[in-house]
Amino acid sequence: GETQYNKDGLLQGQGIDSSLSEVGIQQAEAAGLYLQDVQFTNVFASDMKRAKQTAEIIVRKNKTCNGLHIATHPSLKERSFGIAEGGPVKDMKNMAKAAGQPIAEYTPPEGETMDQVKERISTFLKAMFQQMADDHRDKIQLEWETQPPKTDEPLAGRADDGVRTIPAHALVVTHGAYMRVAVRYFIEDLRCSVPSGSNMIQVFSACSNTGMCRFIVTLKCSDSEIVLSSMKCVFVNRRDHIKAESS
Repeated sequence: GETQYNKDGLLQGQGIDSSLSEVGIQQAEAAGLYLQDVQFTNVFASDMKRAKQTAEIIVRKNKTCNGLHIATHPSLKERSFGIAEGGPVKDMKNMAKAAGQPIAEYTPPEGETMDQVKERISTFLKAMFQQMADDHRDKIQLEWETQPPKTDEPLAGRADDGVRTIPAHALVVTHGAYMRVAVRYFIEDLRCSVPSGSNMIQVFSACSNTGMCRFIVTLKCSDSEIVLSSMKCVFVNRRDHIKAESS
């Protein structure tokens, strides 16, 4: 959700650990209402204040997971923007322009490179996959054996698109620049499929405050390891809850 730094056009990154603004709280509440009937079995969040607040509000609004433990992970922190943090976003845009790079790919001095962010994403995925497998292995195996979930149903514009028959569903709350790197990493490195006819410029665009992305992950689990088998994107940067709030 929005913070005062967002409102003032200032760059936060990791160095600025600010809380949600009033608008940010309203955005998180709108997200919670939108997702209130979606069942989550696990919740993960960045350990930064704005992400934890957002996760807490969404969980509190949810009808099925109210009170569910929120596991915080430092590997979900926002991307570090080095010396640009705390300054105007336009300053970083000017720095990127001077370097001849798109702002999304530019790394300010002392900032975090795209590859370094990808390393953190990979670290989190491994931890999340292990946790999900440990928590739900028996349940997932039983449900798959009796009735494999349908993951190819057409989108109906519903909050539970793609997950109505999924036995384990994690809510992950992180940050905009981090998520922009994550989506590209999923698609280009992990070969995540995207919906047919997707506009890839939109898919790789910045995720707005409380913008939602959904991915379905299939894992191969054995006693010795957990391996990603496939990943499918259901949607990216969905903002239906914000549209409903402003209408």
